[in-house]
Amino acid sequence: MKRYLLLSLLVTCLAAALLAPRVALASRVIDTRVHFTPVHIYLDSGDRPLAAYQFELKATKGRIKIVGVEGGAHAAFKEAPYYDPAALMQDRIIIAAFNTGRDLPTGRIRIATLHLQITGDTQPQYKLEPIVAADADGQEIPADLTLERGANK
Repeated sequence: MKRYLLLSLLVTCLAAALLAPRVALASRVIDTRVHFTPVHIYLDSGDRPLAAYQFELKATKGRIKIVGVEGGAHAAFKEAPYYDPAALMQDRIIIAAFNTGRDLPTGRIRIATLHLQITGDTQPQYKLEPIVAADADGQEIPADLTLERGANK
């Protein structure tokens, strides 16, 4: 009898331990206010040819998830840029690209488009931080970095 009682108690405790996480997940409220939007990143290198760039983007307000990265408008940066997957886990992204060709852009160009999933009603605010821009000789060049929201590129 003691053995049966001890076995029943053990099975009950084991079942409770296994089912508890599922009950907690089921009781969590899921925010259904989700929409997707692109964010276009522009870089203005003035009259200097742009051969390489690196920048960081993060949301300072709102809840975002980066779901896609697309290349830029000029042929030199048409391919999707490189990014740090570990940074994505911290709701930010570090992006970089380079081109060793001769046909390099000057002036203001779209260098990347980020596709974001936005959750909730808060309009995200972004911090866009340039890390470096360089010419074909590897010399750092001054560059202005801006972003635009919405479908128009």
